[in-house]
Amino acid sequence: MKDDREISAQPGEAQARFRIGVFAVIERDGRYLLARRRDIGWWNLAGGGMEYGETVEEALAREVREEIGCAIAIRRLVGVYSKPRKREVVLAFLCALAPGSPEPETSEEVSEVAWFMPPEFPTDLLPTHRQRLEDALLDRAEAVVRAQLTSTEDDQRRPAGR
Repeated sequence: MKDDREISAQPGEAQARFRIGVFAVIERDGRYLLARRRDIGWWNLAGGGMEYGETVEEALAREVREEIGCAIAIRRLVGVYSKPRKREVVLAFLCALAPGSPEPETSEEVSEVAWFMPPEFPTDLLPTHRQRLEDALLDRAEAVVRAQLTSTEDDQRRPAGR
């Protein structure tokens, strides 16, 4: 969120300030779409932060369009993830490409896109995104609610030998 407007509170009340993230677990024929980020080189799910004035659906559609150039149809909510170390709440949705959508492509933010079968997920997939993918694979009717307690530094630490 780039806007620093304060939410009104009673005198003496602490202001809760956090970011809301939205991410798409895009599935087609048993394969899942991942995007490699240009800035850190890790694979991840398409998505990002909501902006003021957007609905959840608008934010998810915008982020997917900006990052990989395609349109999506939301199937269901996969999970709600609390990330207190980053002051963030993340919503992950199982999605499909919308009818007539262009195929995913690279962008200023994404250097590579690819479809993966679950046993083939890359080792350099961000751990928090791997958990969201695995939660989608649970195929539960209801969303999971999880805490993701690692720091950004921990999430982006390369495995030994890489």
